[in-house]
Amino acid sequence: MKVPFFDVRYNLGDEDKKAILERWSALLDHGSFVNGPEIAELESALASFLGIEHVVACSNGSDALVLALRACDIGPGDEVILPAFTFFATAGAVARIGAVPVFADVDPVTYLMTPETAAARASAKTKAILPVHLYGCPLDVSAVRAAVESVVGHSVMVVEDSAQAVGAVHETGTVGALGDASAFSCYPTKNLGATGDAGFVTTLDAERADRMRALRQHGGGRAYFHDEVGFNFRQSGLQAAALLHHLPRLTEHNTARRCGAEHYYQLASDLGLGESIQMPQSHPGHVFHQFVIRTPQRDALREHLGKADIGSAIFYPLPLHLQPCFAHLGGAIGDLPASELAANEVIALPIYPGVVDEQREIVMKTIAEFFGG
Repeated sequence: MKVPFFDVRYNLGDEDKKAILERWSALLDHGSFVNGPEIAELESALASFLGIEHVVACSNGSDALVLALRACDIGPGDEVILPAFTFFATAGAVARIGAVPVFADVDPVTYLMTPETAAARASAKTKAILPVHLYGCPLDVSAVRAAVESVVGHSVMVVEDSAQAVGAVHETGTVGALGDASAFSCYPTKNLGATGDAGFVTTLDAERADRMRALRQHGGGRAYFHDEVGFNFRQSGLQAAALLHHLPRLTEHNTARRCGAEHYYQLASDLGLGESIQMPQSHPGHVFHQFVIRTPQRDALREHLGKADIGSAIFYPLPLHLQPCFAHLGGAIGDLPASELAANEVIALPIYPGVVDEQREIVMKTIAEFFGG
């Protein structure tokens, strides 16, 4: 049986397509294609779902990070601490506003920036922290903030990169409400995926939310009057309509991902894979955007899975401090060993809600065969 890494059609059955088309038809009828009623409806629905009062819809997750950083007054020359092991957009957003990304190492088990790794990169120039809830696993934002502030001797802003963690919850609170602002992605492969690019930002501060709404529309609170130079970061009404259809099932889909992860854990135990692969750390608030295992034989294992028609992916093959576009920052091999080793060893297995028990059994048995089980 073939096991695709991801199939976007898992939540696009006939009834789903019919419902989305009905929403799109209504949009075509009222004709308010930009900043129409679907945007406000989506922001309200997301605020209710997350329990966070202020939600600002925008064009995509990368732009959401820019909006959040700008609204927190991060700008040219400011240093922002972020993990080296994450998607490029995290650092790209910092660079786009003229700030300076300062790369921190990660924990070798969770792959998250920790209080210790963040504090190790803090300096008097640190203006903000950009922690990432990588793969959908929530991190302790307050502990990271406290560790950095104890080093720098002043308060710092915190922008959560929650692109992969919609619906995730930490013991200290809901992801998206743990910092000063938080950016989410609704790319089609995300837990809450649109039919194209889309994203949103959350904040607990009403004035900051108002500023982000102005920034997403060229920095103007009213047409043709601009308080500051902003962006064209508006979300398509078509994407908002699709997200409004998918949002009511997000809890169900996140639960399916957690159940799939538990099944993988049990299969790995039954097959005696504990000495061969490192399984991802479990957390009650994890939403498993990705299910990432680890082995020094990663590339050979991935080839073996491919021959068995089993999809996999590598998130991420090169840490940010070693990316060519950041060479001017002086990063070198050996600087952040945990990030560098993870980039050579991690492999993501199929975890989206469309994967069934039999497919997960095939995946793990094929892995066991690779290791001689």
